Order: sequence, then C-alpha cells, then structure tokens
Amino acid sequence: MALSICHVQRFLPYCLRRSWIDILGLGLGLKFFGSCTMPSIHTKCRNSSYPRSSVQRFPVPDEKVSWCASWPDYKPVSYTSPDILDKPFADPEIGVRNFEPKWHHLDGEVDRRSHVGTYPIQNGIPLVRNFEPKWHHLDGEVDRRSHVGTYPIQNGIPLNPVGRTGVKGRGLLGRWGPNHAADPIVTRWKDGKAIQMDTQRPILQFVAIQRRDSEEWAIPGGMIDPGEKVTATLPREFAEEALNSESLTEKQQVELLAMLKDLFSKGLEVYHGYVDDPRNTDNAWMETVAYNFHDEDGTSVGRLSLQAGSDARSVQWMDLSSHLALYASHSCFLETVARMHGAHW
Repeated sequence: MALSICHVQRFLPYCLRRSWIDILGLGLGLKFFGSCTMPSIHTKCRNSSYPRSSVQRFPVPDEKVSWCASWPDYKPVSYTSPDILDKPFADPEIGVRNFEPKWHHLDGEVDRRSHVGTYPIQNGIPLVRNFEPKWHHLDGEVDRRSHVGTYPIQNGIPLNPVGRTGVKGRGLLGRWGPNHAADPIVTRWKDGKAIQMDTQRPILQFVAIQRRDSEEWAIPGGMIDPGEKVTATLPREFAEEALNSESLTEKQQVELLAMLKDLFSKGLEVYHGYVDDPRNTDNAWMETVAYNFHDEDGTSVGRLSLQAGSDARSVQWMDLSSHLALYASHSCFLETVARMHGAHW
C-alpha cells in the first residue's frame, strides 16, 4: 500500500534518527551502524542560490518544509540545468516552464497535430512515449527505488520525501526522484595512533577531496552508474577522485584497482539514505551508501600517493574532527566512523 505524503514525512525522521533499525513491516530493511543522525528537515538545499547558477530558490521557512504543511502560496522556481539535458545518463524532461503549446492544433507555424490522432495530455503535458518511469522499482538498469522507502508521486512526478526546497525540476541531477551515489570513507590512524590532548582519544584521518564546483571539502564519492553494483562504484570513484586513475593507461587502472581490492573487500556500511545535498530539488534528490574502509596499520592505501582527479581541486589526508565544515551530510557520516573506532571527534 502506497504511503501518503504526510505518512512518508512522519516516518522518515524516525528512520534517520535511529542507530540500528530494521523495519520489516514496511519491507524497507533499513540498517544503520553507529549514531549518524539526520535532521528531520533539510537545510543545505533551501534558502540559497542553486549551485552553479544564478537561480534563487523560493524561500522556505522551517515550518513549511513538510508537504503536510498547507501552503497555497508556495511557488517554487522551475529549473533544470541545460548542462544535463543532452547527457546520456539523464532522464527526459517532463515539463517546461512558460511553454503553453496548442496541442492537437496548428500552433502558429508549428504543427502539433498527430497522424495517430489525439494523443494523451496530462496536467497540460503530452505524455512522452517511451518514457514511462517505474517509480519505486528497478527500471531496466535505472534504480528508482529509494533507501527511505516509498516517496510521494504527485501528478506523475516524484516529490522530495523530506519536503520543499524552493526549486522544482531536476536542477543539476540527471534523474527524477532518487539519484544514487556511493561514498567510500577511507581512514587510517594519524602517526601511529597519535592522541588528541582534550579528548584523550586517538586521531583518525580520512582521505578528503576539495570539490571543484563548490570548493568544499568532501568524501571522494560519486554516482552509481546504471546497472553497476555499489561494490564496484566505491573503489572506482575513490581511484578516480583521490588517485587520478583516469590519467592512467587501461593496464595501470586494472593494476590499481587490483591493489585496492583487498582493502575495499573489508568495508563496513556506515549509512544509506537521503542526503541533504545542495543540488536537491522538489522532484530530484541525492541518496547515498557510505562505507568505511579502514587501513589499520597504514600498509595499504595509507601509503599510496594521493593525486586529485578531474572533479577535485585538491586531495589530502585530513584529521576527523567535529570542527570540520564539509559538503552535504558528510560530517554526519564521519562522526559515525569516529565513534565506531573509538576515535577523537
């Protein structure tokens, strides 16, 4: 049975606040290790300019984020970046702002009549043949399932399960609905378990990249390709962003991934679910699976020479600390990792 918008939103914060949870009754099977907690409302995808654009989000106060809150005056800006429209990984557009064609008629010099007769119009938009997404399912090789369970569908378009963002459309995201990523958190001990004086706990370091688009520091993750398993995405993205594997020959790439194979076979899932990402919109949002790969004695990846890939401005080993200001929800993931290892935070 599909959940209503309000049911989804009341259920979601509960899921994200639990340390270990297994909701068998709803068939979600959500399990989280540690204490990673997400806010019941998102903050990084509201009340700001949309990334890499001059688009200003429609202001959304905290009390109006939830779709349960009645707001007849809500007028989100419609925006889908032109940069994604012709990309092979992107969905087709469902609607275009300020476009009022005369369907089934001669529209000025544009003939909108069809040889097949009358074609279906839904909410002012002709239904696109061959684009009938299977929301909540594996749609061919495109995964339209969400880690948070059932998300609302309104007028054939998915709604962000956490709530309003001030922008409708897809923004910079290729898929309507959930856009799946994977985040490898690669850690080692600093200087053979150096102790932080205030907390008297050993200091963990993680491989961090500085993003080119926002210049924020982040975990070196990326999008899961259609049909790709998460276990393949994690080492691939780490190699591309933190080791600049794309600059290597095909043979060198194979050798590098083989060298990483042992470390990346021993990962522990830290989180899977919704991400408070600045690219999120009312109709498209980021979700991720975050794994920790720990190099206990510093003999594997701890000795590799880091080199920033094409999507990164810089890369380095960085101390885990609560003072870090990181991209999206990455601080939350790292806090969980620190507590898992009994490290300083």
